[in-house]
Amino acid sequence: MRPKISLIDRKMSSYIILFAVLAYFLVLLSISWLTGRKNTNNETFFLGNRRSPWYIVATGMIGSSISGVTFVSVPGWVGATDMTYMQLVFGFFFGYIIIAKVLLPVYYKLNLTSIYEYLNSRMGVRSYKTGASFFLLSKMTGAAARLYLVVMILQTYVFDRWNIPFAVTVVTSIALIWLYTYRGGIKTIILTDTLQTICFIGMLVIIIWQVKDSMGLDMAGMTRTIADSPHFRLFEFNDWGSRQHFVKQFLSGVFIPVVMTGLDQDMMQKNLSCRNLKEAQKNMYSYGFAFIPLNFMFLCLGALLIALASNLNIELPAAGDDILPMFCTSGMLGQSILVFFTIGIIAAAFSSADSALAALTTSFCIDILGIKREEAAKARRIRLNVHLLVSAVFALIILLFRAVNDRSVIDAIYTIASYTYGPLLGLFAFGLFTKGRIDDRSAPFICIVAPLICLASDYVSAHYANYRFGYELLMMNGLLTFAGLWLCRKKRSRRGG
Repeated sequence: MRPKISLIDRKMSSYIILFAVLAYFLVLLSISWLTGRKNTNNETFFLGNRRSPWYIVATGMIGSSISGVTFVSVPGWVGATDMTYMQLVFGFFFGYIIIAKVLLPVYYKLNLTSIYEYLNSRMGVRSYKTGASFFLLSKMTGAAARLYLVVMILQTYVFDRWNIPFAVTVVTSIALIWLYTYRGGIKTIILTDTLQTICFIGMLVIIIWQVKDSMGLDMAGMTRTIADSPHFRLFEFNDWGSRQHFVKQFLSGVFIPVVMTGLDQDMMQKNLSCRNLKEAQKNMYSYGFAFIPLNFMFLCLGALLIALASNLNIELPAAGDDILPMFCTSGMLGQSILVFFTIGIIAAAFSSADSALAALTTSFCIDILGIKREEAAKARRIRLNVHLLVSAVFALIILLFRAVNDRSVIDAIYTIASYTYGPLLGLFAFGLFTKGRIDDRSAPFICIVAPLICLASDYVSAHYANYRFGYELLMMNGLLTFAGLWLCRKKRSRRGG
């Protein structure tokens, strides 16, 4: 059976969620006012004047990475794929070590504002613009997918009951984020993301504790329930054709953070705001390690929710993304849990979306418009206009995503990343690990053809070889891009030019 909620309870739930969102937003707006009241120039917006403490940055980056998608999708994934997501997470840690040891030293040595400026100095202006364009496409779609899930929850449990259109909910949500980020930029975001990380981790612990109490378990009983669950399966070694096979998941887990963090202006912009390279590396190590227990907690929550549904003879929703919201909004875990769930998911969503807007604004201003050449007052006006434009495009993509998405959001994000971040991986790999120069005019074509070949390969293998590519498409995409650049490299002259 499905839990039933009375009309009065539904109205009360709607008001509770709305009040929690507004109260939380007022806190963020207060932080924005405090951080942006003295200095709102572009150096503050882009890099926070390079004065951010590494431990504050590390805490805030956790919130940016986890997002509302992890809060909802990862627990919901347990029913379909057990806890094999941890294979990906174990790979993440080694990816973060690569970022700290290989990429960060390059970025700091060149004193970059946008990390894609490296491609300009190493390979040429067309490679530079191509890399920045792929980032803009990747980040816009990925960040829109993350915020889409949270907006859908607000729409379903609050605004649908008041007959407010989904488009209004989307525009309002993005307007709120724009309002507290447009002045202070990354300086504001680092502090607000730190607060939001603390909030959603606290809410996660509270929700797990409430589920435990609802099942009448102590800590030992909860641990046994998770360990004895038929879904407590961390590794898949047998079915090579499965997308959850260990080799595919682990190797993909190594490369995913390299491209989605190390080659991502959003995440690296926070690292570049640290005082020096050594502090940025400390941030990366601690941030990467924290991912392991946090994601394990989300998976344990999913196993507990499935066990609770079995105890109560409750039919779970078909979509995994609906499982946690159903429990938290139905009253089965108590009315107070609705407040905690709302704060947790809003904190996770806002921390991801606000930094994405700042990074997209930074990349478009620096990489596409080249505002470093402009005088300070004009550059600031351009940045403000771009920030508003990016927010509007962001809203449009969320609306488009709703029209076409039919799968788990976190799965969709990583699939999108496999196609759009692959060319970035190939470009940076060629620049870092070879000494050759390329015909810069060929770079845009290579970066477009490589994902198309991956798309065609996935279709052919699925229909004719009974093999489904997983996130290893990212590695294949990057390798094809690298190979194309290698074939188009310039031959050295006798003088070594």
